[in-house]
Amino acid sequence: MQKVAKDHKPDYLLIGIILTILTLGTIMIYSASSIWASYKFDDAFYFLKRQLLFAGVGVIAMFIVANIPYFKWIKYRKWIFLICFLLLIAVLVPGIGMVRGGARSWIGVGAFSIQPAEFIKLAMIMFLSGFLVQHQDKITEFKKGFIPPLSLTFFVFLFIMLQPDLGTGMVFLLTCFLLIFVSGARISHFMFLIGFGIIGFLLLIISAPYRINRITAFLDPWQDPLGTGFQIIQSLYAIGPGGLFGVGYGNSLQKYFYLPEPHNDFIFAIIAEELGFIGAGFVILLFFLFVWRGILISVYAPDLFARLLAVGIVSMIMIQVMINISVVIGLIPVTGITLPFLSYGGSSLTLTLCSVGILINISKYKL
Repeated sequence: MQKVAKDHKPDYLLIGIILTILTLGTIMIYSASSIWASYKFDDAFYFLKRQLLFAGVGVIAMFIVANIPYFKWIKYRKWIFLICFLLLIAVLVPGIGMVRGGARSWIGVGAFSIQPAEFIKLAMIMFLSGFLVQHQDKITEFKKGFIPPLSLTFFVFLFIMLQPDLGTGMVFLLTCFLLIFVSGARISHFMFLIGFGIIGFLLLIISAPYRINRITAFLDPWQDPLGTGFQIIQSLYAIGPGGLFGVGYGNSLQKYFYLPEPHNDFIFAIIAEELGFIGAGFVILLFFLFVWRGILISVYAPDLFARLLAVGIVSMIMIQVMINISVVIGLIPVTGITLPFLSYGGSSLTLTLCSVGILINISKYKL
């Protein structure tokens, strides 16, 4: 890795955008979860207190990571990937992995739990970025440049699907595909991949009856309004009354046990209900600003590893945002992934903030 000049000035606008989204998310988590928390834990602030802890740890981790030179990661990327992959395997072991929502995706750590699939996403971005840099001269070759990173991607994806976790798996796949593409792979190779991917996606759907039910519910949720279509219908019932300015903060009706766990995957529906089109539009604008800053950081990054690392992090977050919001407004079937910085959660939030820390560090270096 060549030496690069340091500008000593991080992207303060990026930091401001992230902290704004995080603050809004924390405020909305209290509103969305207070009724559920009062009923289940007899404490309206239960989820808010935990989220404040997660956010505090995540922000501290973000600023610590922001002070680690990005090129250090290329040296340790293999060990980071190996550790995260072993955790991904461990979660499948009975007695170690915890089952939630029908998926064995969690490992308990005291009163908290971690989701290895979240960590493998960032570990893979680091590993793949380093690999693509080292094999840049072969990336246009199908066998030597395209197939090796693609094979590793599908290998890791298989273990994510064994949990099973289709939502995280799709974010993982699309992020890796985009990294391989921007590194210089041929479009003709991706045409082959698209055909292969469509077949694979259909097989994934056919292999699990509940996925077929989700597709059916997506096409016409009112066929089974109390079953497979329940979440989508309740989400739309939240968004509809929001109008332009919303029903007001704290005045959501859907959080009264209509929309299941509204502080998690469907928090955007509560934002749209309480803050209206203006509030939901503001959230989307913040994410667009995040992408804008991320792209600029990538464009002005001093070397290929930094550019790929920045693209991977921005892509990972924005693919997840697009999937989550698309699910909430009924554009695609339910996948079960969180909205970055806004949804309640520990592993996802901490990992995402650490990823942004790397992005902030890259912004300190210029061509």
